[in-house]
Amino acid sequence: MGKKHGLILEVPGGAKRVLLHTCCAPCSSAIIEIMLQQGITPTVFYSNSNIFPQEEYLHRKAECTRYAQSLGLEIVDDDYAHEDWRSEAARGLENEPERGARCLACFRYRLLRAARYASEHGYTVLTTTLASSRWKDLAQVDEAGRQACAAVDGVTWWGQNWRKGGLQDRRNQLIKELGFYNQQYCGCEYSLRDRG
Repeated sequence: MGKKHGLILEVPGGAKRVLLHTCCAPCSSAIIEIMLQQGITPTVFYSNSNIFPQEEYLHRKAECTRYAQSLGLEIVDDDYAHEDWRSEAARGLENEPERGARCLACFRYRLLRAARYASEHGYTVLTTTLASSRWKDLAQVDEAGRQACAAVDGVTWWGQNWRKGGLQDRRNQLIKELGFYNQQYCGCEYSLRDRG
């Protein structure tokens, strides 16, 4: 299946089943491919209440679903709760720049939802595709993931840098090969406003 990668994955505790918080199909593509090649089965957890407008959320979800189903993987669709996200993660941070405090709060909000799901459904390891995007601050993603997993029982954060080992180039190849919709902004109305 696909191109072989030089990166050897080291999953905490040697887990073969992980919950993969997924932001979009392009960011998921090479990550899922390398996991499957190395005998790791991800369950795709689509939790992105930050995305605005809802039509954009649905478009990205449809692409994630199409990819996961083409590989026979389970995809879990978390509730779309944009107003809750605005009040819990973005309130008071609306004018923060990309990679600022709002992004950290956003990652924490989404990864906490993923960590709770993992804890409730028997997953011992959580990771995220957010760590594949060159637009994201890896330290923020890692901090948010560690905080989310510390807040629940039995879930270990896997802070993998998904940009390494040729995965960024493979991601770009897969976007073309699979004809993925590749969005031009992170997701929220503030990133949409500031993208110019």
